[in-house]
Amino acid sequence: MDNIQNNEEIKQIDSKNLEKAIEAILFAAGHPVTYAKLAEVLGYFEATIKKKVIAFAEKYNDNERRGIMLLAFENSCQLCTREEFLPYIKATLGIRKGGNLSGSSLEVLAIIAYNQPTTRAFVDEVRGVDSSYIMGSLLEKNLIEICGRLDVPGRPNLYRTTPTFLRCFGIETLEQLPYVEIQRAENEGEIIPLDIEFMPAEDSQLPNEEQSDGL
Repeated sequence: MDNIQNNEEIKQIDSKNLEKAIEAILFAAGHPVTYAKLAEVLGYFEATIKKKVIAFAEKYNDNERRGIMLLAFENSCQLCTREEFLPYIKATLGIRKGGNLSGSSLEVLAIIAYNQPTTRAFVDEVRGVDSSYIMGSLLEKNLIEICGRLDVPGRPNLYRTTPTFLRCFGIETLEQLPYVEIQRAENEGEIIPLDIEFMPAEDSQLPNEEQSDGL
């Protein structure tokens, strides 16, 4: 009953206050909020909210006086701090350094990100070692996900990166990945990134890993 009464008290917000409402909601949430949820609460169509957020993000992020950014993802959006202020945020809040991915995990992520969807066998071939442990860890962290099976004997799983991957690396789409030189795999025609500096955004919070994570 309380939920019904609360919903009845909320009316469609007028267009002149829409950006303010979106900013307030995202600031209070502290995590990604879907366009569908914003549309439900604010009284607009989901497509309208997404279009508004994307336009708002362009203006918002161009303002150099702000210490935060608005990231617009495929199905959600989020406010986050600018990377250059991380040392001051950590010092103020007493946050210790941690949560970084190991070099081998970053290597696996880079291979998947630039070749997705791809199989574990392909990742193993590129690295020259077994990657099952690392890929299992990345699955647990929701940085990669299974997205189907390859239509070959044995039907191995196909893997791709997730929206969590985008948030942790401070990008909105895969098109914003750093440009790298590539070479073609001899048989499959898949691409392999070469000489890439592939690091998560400074303010991403990831579980700690042992630097020698098995491989």
